[in-house]
Amino acid sequence: MKEIRTTCAYCGVGCGIKAAVDGREVTIKGDQEHPANAGKLCSKGTHLGETVGLEGRLLYPEIGGKRVTWDRAIDRVAKRFADTIDRYGPDAVAFYVSGQLLTEDYYVANKLMKGFIGSGNIDTNSRLCMSSAVAGHIRAFGEDVVPATYEDLDQADLIVLIGSNTAWCHPIVYQRIMAARAARGTKLVVIDPRRTETCEDADLHLSLRPGSDVALMNGLLAHCRDKGLLDEGYLEDCVNTPEGFWETLSEGSDLWSTAAACDLPPADLLAFYELFANNPRTVTLFSQGINQSVRGTDQVNAIINVHLATGRIGKPGAAPFSITGQPNAMGGREVGGLASTLAAHMDFAPENMATVKRFWAAPRMASKPGLKAVDLFRQVREGRIKALWIMATNPAVSLPDAGLVREALATCPFVVVSDCIGDTDTARFAHVKLPAAGWGEKNGTVTNSDRLISRQRALFPLAGEAKPDWWIITQVAQAMGWTEAFAYDRPADIYREHARLSTYRNEGKRLFDIGHHAVISNPAYDAMEPFRWGDAPFADGRFCTPDGKARLVATQQMAMEKPLAKWPMTLNTGRYRDQWHTMTRTGLSPKLSQHRREPLVEIHPADAAEHDIAADDLVQVSTPQGDSVFRALLSEGQRRGEVFTPIHWTDRQSTGGRTGLLPRPLVDPVSGQPGFKNTPVRIEKLMPEWRGFVIAREIPDTIPAAYATKVRVLQGWLVEVAGDGDPAVLAKAVLPKGERIETVDQARGGLRVAVIEDGQLIAALFVTRSGRTPSRDWLISQLAAAGMASSIELLAGRPAAPQADRGPIVCVCFDVGMKTIIEAIGTQGLVSVEAVGKALSAGTNCGSCRPAIQRLIGETKEAAHG
Repeated sequence: MKEIRTTCAYCGVGCGIKAAVDGREVTIKGDQEHPANAGKLCSKGTHLGETVGLEGRLLYPEIGGKRVTWDRAIDRVAKRFADTIDRYGPDAVAFYVSGQLLTEDYYVANKLMKGFIGSGNIDTNSRLCMSSAVAGHIRAFGEDVVPATYEDLDQADLIVLIGSNTAWCHPIVYQRIMAARAARGTKLVVIDPRRTETCEDADLHLSLRPGSDVALMNGLLAHCRDKGLLDEGYLEDCVNTPEGFWETLSEGSDLWSTAAACDLPPADLLAFYELFANNPRTVTLFSQGINQSVRGTDQVNAIINVHLATGRIGKPGAAPFSITGQPNAMGGREVGGLASTLAAHMDFAPENMATVKRFWAAPRMASKPGLKAVDLFRQVREGRIKALWIMATNPAVSLPDAGLVREALATCPFVVVSDCIGDTDTARFAHVKLPAAGWGEKNGTVTNSDRLISRQRALFPLAGEAKPDWWIITQVAQAMGWTEAFAYDRPADIYREHARLSTYRNEGKRLFDIGHHAVISNPAYDAMEPFRWGDAPFADGRFCTPDGKARLVATQQMAMEKPLAKWPMTLNTGRYRDQWHTMTRTGLSPKLSQHRREPLVEIHPADAAEHDIAADDLVQVSTPQGDSVFRALLSEGQRRGEVFTPIHWTDRQSTGGRTGLLPRPLVDPVSGQPGFKNTPVRIEKLMPEWRGFVIAREIPDTIPAAYATKVRVLQGWLVEVAGDGDPAVLAKAVLPKGERIETVDQARGGLRVAVIEDGQLIAALFVTRSGRTPSRDWLISQLAAAGMASSIELLAGRPAAPQADRGPIVCVCFDVGMKTIIEAIGTQGLVSVEAVGKALSAGTNCGSCRPAIQRLIGETKEAAHG
């Protein structure tokens, strides 16, 4: 067994991993020597070993759904792209790429499109998560530079989390924040419309009105000015202030107006102001709640304005900190993966185009930025883009107004999809499918949220005929006639060229410069340790602008939309703790699937009562763009008039849960980032005639039910179902052949069927019209049980000797349920997360469930004294 150091496949924290590999099996643990995580891993990283199998993999090139050779597939792609360019021009083709690519993959894709095809039409799914941060950085600093590191969190006296459910989306960062609080009493403010688990240990939670972040930060800046907290010397020496900036800021930024705009109690707002005033070492960490807005760039700059004006930047423990969502969103930003940038942090200024053209010896250089994601797919639908290559992403699910995206893909004359998964919602539209390396087979580099470049190393040989993305791209480029420019033999070749471009004619104009690796040897590349570029940005007060000064940017609070008669509520969207993007990887893990088994719509109990919705009811969520069905979760953490749905479910897992169908395709005018967080919506209770569930070792692709959602469990699948008509139709369609035992409850309209093969349960169906269905967990365990339970037990759905109901799984690492934790808290008098961990092990491995345990301790205490 060999141990390989590599980097996690998930969020932008960029955790180091030590993987012990034995054949195709792998044991995952955190790399204690990696500076991003020092050995810690969240639940997703901990269970990566469950997701590296070959199930669902695309293993061979396909044309029209039929297996072909690589030579034929490459030739088809190159010829169709070349013919399209010859007939319609370079802007008739486009690439849509992904933060799942390695930097070397990104580099050659960008070089091919912008330097050789001659169009700017390459954009990335990072447009959906952090492009407003990019635009805000460039407006303020002159370059897309994150002026913070994780070490700043260790040194801050105040950490402000705004638009970030850090405990779920970046758990290792959250644990670092909690460690700082324990070690040095760091204060924590969470600013989020929802009361998430991130709020559990906060000193203050501001549940502001969605879209009012600019008003909040402008109000804070006005307060700092009025209280004499501005750093006048820093402003004079290091910052350009536009004419009329302070006069414009004064309009509507007093405490009372800001409180009204944000729908916050003035006392809470003042408490935030005072915490900020009393703690000059402040890190403001922001993520999708800020970026994913039609005013996202202004929201970013409103945050940066406060830090610049108070001198809280370029110092230990003081910075605005954008934390990215994907493992290599930052690497894509470095090489120009966004349509709005050129390469190596250069824009499309004439001198930059000349520099890159000369360096690449580019035959036809793109002369302007390309189409950003939403506009790109709109032009596909309008027939202007006629050849599209999608790499390692699933836009048929993830883009807003996903129904329109599917229409675009269906009408595009030529669609290429390179992916490691064979059957995604997007791949179903592909004319050519190219099998790409999976996470455990990739070799290259990635950059995390604090500018740390780490090595990704292959754990396994390439599966089937899969190839690295960089190889696929270079083969197409060579087939199109650009052999010499794309003659790379290994990722190190590409990395050296990328490093040379970063320093070519740079002369200190851009902080991104990794020229010290321009001649790195192959062995040194293979052994590369994590390193951070940029040192301590802006510590000298100099910025990447022509005059060396940062810029304050005037920002305007957008007018609050009034509730619409037909769409009276507001939709917010986001991630779940244990799932990732569209679940093509995490959906394979039985462990990760237990935290949230269905896509839920979170509703405030008062709003639910108004719509006659109870917990676990099915709810149709509708917007002008589309509708989908979710299971109801009543939550006091929701603001009145607002609902929340997760982004992960697709047609591959569910007939409902399709959040991508719902948001408006409206974008920020500067960054082009879609506004996923604030869509007018309505909800309606659904009343199917029957409901129930199926457990089975194998499940057919099509399930005849109005609602069906499947998740992976040990040895099989769990499918929640509901529908109308005769449930016997469902039984016939989903249950396999075998010995059947069944019972019919005429009074309650119930049907229970168990299927036996060789003395082992292989499937079961439980349906009721008016009664209750049993707990799923015991029946699931019978799929893998050594001996079979009795027929009576199987049809009852429970063992003869009653077992404790664990409740929903809280700790996936040790399989500990909510009711188990609550009982232990009450009976054993447990008063801390550590005490719960000692008693049950919950929270002692990856730590992702620690905020949930903290909440349960608080709720149990409150109930005991209530």
